[in-house]
Amino acid sequence: MGSDLTARFAALWASLAPIGRSGDSGGYLRYSWTSADADCREWFTEEAMDRDLDVEVDGNGNIWATWLPDGVDPATPAIVTGSHLDSVPHGGAYDGPLGVVSALLAVDEMRERGVRPATPVRIAVFTEEEGSRFGIACLGSRLMTGSLPADKAAALRDRDGITLAEAMSGRGQDPALLGPDPARLAGIDTFVELHVEQGRALQVPVGVASAIWPHGRWRLEFTGEGNHAGTTRMDDRHDPMLTFAFTVLAANKQARTSGAHATVGRVQAAPNATNAIPSSVTAWLDARAADEPTLAGLVEAIATQAKDRAGRDGTGFAATAESTSAETAFSAMLAARISDVLGGAPVLPTGAGHDAGVLSGHVPTAMLFVRNPTGVSHAPAEYATDEDCAAGVAALADVLTDLAAGSRDSL
Repeated sequence: MGSDLTARFAALWASLAPIGRSGDSGGYLRYSWTSADADCREWFTEEAMDRDLDVEVDGNGNIWATWLPDGVDPATPAIVTGSHLDSVPHGGAYDGPLGVVSALLAVDEMRERGVRPATPVRIAVFTEEEGSRFGIACLGSRLMTGSLPADKAAALRDRDGITLAEAMSGRGQDPALLGPDPARLAGIDTFVELHVEQGRALQVPVGVASAIWPHGRWRLEFTGEGNHAGTTRMDDRHDPMLTFAFTVLAANKQARTSGAHATVGRVQAAPNATNAIPSSVTAWLDARAADEPTLAGLVEAIATQAKDRAGRDGTGFAATAESTSAETAFSAMLAARISDVLGGAPVLPTGAGHDAGVLSGHVPTAMLFVRNPTGVSHAPAEYATDEDCAAGVAALADVLTDLAAGSRDSL
């Protein structure tokens, strides 16, 4: 990959990198509708306007920047690319922002090549993709497509009790505008999301997605009897922490034996005191599998074992699905076309969810992956080389050029 594109990637990447970075962990704290999020939005808006792109924010808080070539009808459905700028708590730099930075540079690359698209080319920045503040992943794209009711979204609360509506209002965004956006959705001809690969499956700089595993988040509630840690006999305890601990181990074993993934990465205990037996424990299960029957069987087996253990511990257990996503199979025809454009790039599935997965039920959708040499993601060590990222930019420019000259009917 040419040193010039690599250098341009490194420079633009460096301009975004300091925003929301934790001085303690080195990871990122970019939660939606916070000051860090506002700074990211301002950074994107300025970069888009520097490129003479038309910028607008929709009612759900998603940002859109449009390159409308001379002579192209603005009503023509656009070729759209982009990703998100928010992060998981203390997450890595590349998950989401790589797709946004690459989209800006891909427009630059297309212009430098003298490409004259026959359609508008649009960059999207979706809000709350990670679900780290309000608990539902891909919030902006779910709202736009109508898969999440606006009233339910507005009432979502973060860990401090602030609702989404309140958070949006505090940043000058009217929550009354939340909801489906069929006109904007109809204005998308094809959506291509570039993303860092979040595992170690990709052995070359750029690959193409075939599918997203079905996945979901379940709230697990364990109830018991709060009591004194120093005076309550072990035989007299009804400790929900024991049931919780057993359930975490059961989830790990069940996932390993079924070839699936199960993770409990967030937990809250009440009263959360060192010298008190908790009265309740609330945890969140992230479960994923290669197909929906396996995922359903995994969650059912975990719940069955948790209930059985609760009976023995004298505690209570309940599981509630907070968000679920069915298996996403991207268009095989579109993936093959993109692979051909990229000289036979490998096609592979992923266990991670994306806005592309939400949009795929409505418009032709594809994903490009950029190699992650360590496979680490959702952690500060998440990484991709500047050279591979530049290769991703060039590949995205190739794909957008091809699609902007083609027809939706061929997909």
